[in-house]
Amino acid sequence: MPLSNIQIVHQDAALLVINKPTLLLSVPGRAEDNRDCLVTRLQENGFPEARIVHRLDWETSGLIVLARDADSHRELSRQFHDRETEKAYTALCWGEPEQDSGSIDLPLRYDPPTKPRHVVDHELGKHALTYWRVLERCGHYSRVELTPITGRSHQLRVHMLSIGHPLLGDGLYAHEQALQAYERLCLHASMLALTHPQTGVRMRFDSPAPF
Repeated sequence: MPLSNIQIVHQDAALLVINKPTLLLSVPGRAEDNRDCLVTRLQENGFPEARIVHRLDWETSGLIVLARDADSHRELSRQFHDRETEKAYTALCWGEPEQDSGSIDLPLRYDPPTKPRHVVDHELGKHALTYWRVLERCGHYSRVELTPITGRSHQLRVHMLSIGHPLLGDGLYAHEQALQAYERLCLHASMLALTHPQTGVRMRFDSPAPF
């Protein structure tokens, strides 16, 4: 598959920062027909050394960093593990939160009976923490900034659902009105900050949400 609609935001000898489109996997799926993904497209179009560091959901768009050598991959992975990176997402959620900002501290786990969904589970779930703030109130929906402190699968989507404000266009978690309110999942990785693995320079990238 061609790179086509994949925007390279930054590239140097150590890393690539990509603006991933929606409806594209970050890494290959298990099924043979799920081979098309971001890392494969990059590897087959001029970046054979590209290595995934972190992931965005299939439907989530926005900023993602890939390493171009083993040392850079190791260092960037360490930064994510040690929470030295900064990430912010822009989302549209159903309704208007009562407060202007807040935090959601609810443990999450994968739920095999309803796969690929995740659920809040106070006994078996893993710690998950999200900060949120309202950017704009639009009547039946709101534009919010979401800052995940932990990096659990589907964390932002389940956390916003848990406070009664599912994300628009979310086929897994939104109720019918919120699902029909937009033609795609309204979740975009809009800011990423990290320390360059070779130079030690702090770098920040921004990408406005396409919704």
